[in-house]
Amino acid sequence: MEPKLDAPVTLITGTRKGIGKFLAHHYAQQGHHVVGCSREAVDWALDGYEHYLADVSDESAVKDIFSAIRKKYRRVDHLINNAGIASMNHTILTPQSTVRKILSTNFVGTFLFCREAAKLMERHRYGRIVNLGTVAVPLRLEGEAIYAASKNAIVAFTQVLAREVADLGITCNVVGPTPIETDLIRSVPRQKIDRIVNSLAIRRLGKFEDVANVIDFFLKPESSYITGQVIYLGGV
Repeated sequence: MEPKLDAPVTLITGTRKGIGKFLAHHYAQQGHHVVGCSREAVDWALDGYEHYLADVSDESAVKDIFSAIRKKYRRVDHLINNAGIASMNHTILTPQSTVRKILSTNFVGTFLFCREAAKLMERHRYGRIVNLGTVAVPLRLEGEAIYAASKNAIVAFTQVLAREVADLGITCNVVGPTPIETDLIRSVPRQKIDRIVNSLAIRRLGKFEDVANVIDFFLKPESSYITGQVIYLGGV
């Protein structure tokens, strides 16, 4: 069946679980054509959703996803770069292999999807790009130097990209979540999570809905004058 061309096309990376899975359901329920990807297959199904197996740092795999989107929908309206990994460790104890893995997934993956999305968005002079940051950046959390560095690189990249593509009708913004009950933090000692939460103005763990609320705002057509912005949740 031919897709409804008037429905928004929303691409989300890292949709197998956690924030990405929630966002896939959130936007599919709003009638979007949602395209997602992850390195492993999803164990759930959703109307209006299609999934690709891909490593976000694999340039050819990323290009293949956009080729399929271009062939089926001829456009992409929204890109949400959610895919990310973390490794909590003291810098002195961090091997180079970990650094490369984190930077490849978090930063290189974000770069590749932004670059390819901007090419497709340029054709229609419209697009919304939202990249995921973290409160580990402004809080300067010990033990998260590489993770925070990769996300800080995303912030700098997003703000420069926002200027480069502004004349194309594309906005680029960042939302920085606090810790949320996902697999990403389950291996972190509870006392460390409590310290982070207690350093926030609003002392609680974040919720998926908190992240979606900010992304909803960035994606709105009425947000055409909002770009290069970073919103950290919780009041850091």
